[in-house]
Amino acid sequence: MADACRRAGARRLTAVIPYLGYARQDRRTGRRSLGARVVARAISTAGFDRVMLIDAHTPAIEGFFEMPIDHLTAVPLLAAAVKPALADHPVVVAPDLGAVKLAREYARRLESPLALVHKTRLGGQEVEAHGVIGNVANRTPLVVDDMLSTGGTVEAAVRALRSAGAVEPVTVVVTHPILVGRARETLRDLRIARLVAGDTVAAEPSQTPPIELASVAPLIATAIRRDHQDESLADLRADV
Repeated sequence: MADACRRAGARRLTAVIPYLGYARQDRRTGRRSLGARVVARAISTAGFDRVMLIDAHTPAIEGFFEMPIDHLTAVPLLAAAVKPALADHPVVVAPDLGAVKLAREYARRLESPLALVHKTRLGGQEVEAHGVIGNVANRTPLVVDDMLSTGGTVEAAVRALRSAGAVEPVTVVVTHPILVGRARETLRDLRIARLVAGDTVAAEPSQTPPIELASVAPLIATAIRRDHQDESLADLRADV
């Protein structure tokens, strides 16, 4: 598509990629590929002048691209979506260390305290939680992350929170509801009250488990309009 547009005389090409699927491959372990760098190079070679991403797992992803990156965040719209039905005495929870800055922004917008689950990833789907940092006793947890793929991280976090005295209902908020493998069954078995997510990937709302989708279309539309009018996108960008 980029090549066709360029050959047709396009003056400027912008790639809008709500979910960058290789963003988690930002460091090399063993003999694995540095997938994020490979994809960034392919996008650069295609001839794009600018790239828009939404909550791309790590700010370091910008370093893999050779063109300007608009790293947008869906936190404001997701926080607004979850706030009207927020349970009493909430606590925003980062399910691992990587989600702390994201959780801090949710906590600021929802005016709630913050907690952290200390976890270790044992494999692709197996996660072990070691404890909870912060007071969650008699509070309703709001677990936030950039994505939910297999559900292993959320499962470990929720079990640790309940052991630490957190009370129902449990709400999960993510930007990217990947939901692969047994993710839906895992959420159902955990008795998650709500999963609020962006629609950056193809996902269907459901009642079991309850999945509510919040559209990121207004965010993308605003970013595109401002970009093409050479206006600032500072308040739309992810500082987390």
